[in-house]
Amino acid sequence: MGKFLVVGDSCTDIHIYGKCSRLSPEAPVPIINPVKVVKNGGMAKNVKSNLEKMGSEVEIITNPNNIKKTRYIDEHTNAMLLRVDENDFTNRVSQDEIKKIKNNSYNGFKFDGLIISDYCKGFLEEEDITTLIKNNKMVFLDTKKILGDWMYGVDFVKINENEFKKTEKYIDREKLRHKLIITLGSKGCQYIESVYPVPKVDGVKDYSGAGDTFLAAFSHEYINGSSERHINPRTSVYLAIEYAQKCATIVVQKHGVATIW
Repeated sequence: MGKFLVVGDSCTDIHIYGKCSRLSPEAPVPIINPVKVVKNGGMAKNVKSNLEKMGSEVEIITNPNNIKKTRYIDEHTNAMLLRVDENDFTNRVSQDEIKKIKNNSYNGFKFDGLIISDYCKGFLEEEDITTLIKNNKMVFLDTKKILGDWMYGVDFVKINENEFKKTEKYIDREKLRHKLIITLGSKGCQYIESVYPVPKVDGVKDYSGAGDTFLAAFSHEYINGSSERHINPRTSVYLAIEYAQKCATIVVQKHGVATIW
């Protein structure tokens, strides 16, 4: 199995499920009676957890302070009633740490793939990501930043449809032609000119963290399919997309920010 280093900002994801049967007399808001709490590591930590469930060895560099996202959800409809974010910004990663990540090695840990999970909470700046891309091979990027020439050296970048619409006019599509994967939610994902649909899923419970699972699964499958990658790189990408979509459909059928199993 491949080894991975994950770099990015993390949080604690808390999902509070409850029964909602009436509105508050003080204001037109629902009253929730909590019945279940699901707590997981989110963002970069969710990428790490999924990779470990797939059998990969993983190290992580992430923020020390605790960003929290708390969601209150009606257990019958799965509708989110309220989200509360705490400590929503973190300090930037030290430059000493960035310099240690070179030639696919970090403090003696040799990795096959570097995954950058950037939720734009302050942990990584553009120049940090540029340095990581320049100094390492097999770099997979998921970022909330506007894309640009600072990240063109990456091997693959995953971005969702809404994020792509915001960044499309700033990028050279041709330079990212074989690198850009656009996730389209229930419609699947797009790579080059092709759209790859996902199987219809009944009983969707939560989309939170599905993008993290896709990123982890795609990276895992692409790296571990190394023999196919050297013979036919495009086929290897398609197989990795297929595996990533299967994994994402598994987690959306679970409560909270979940892993594949």
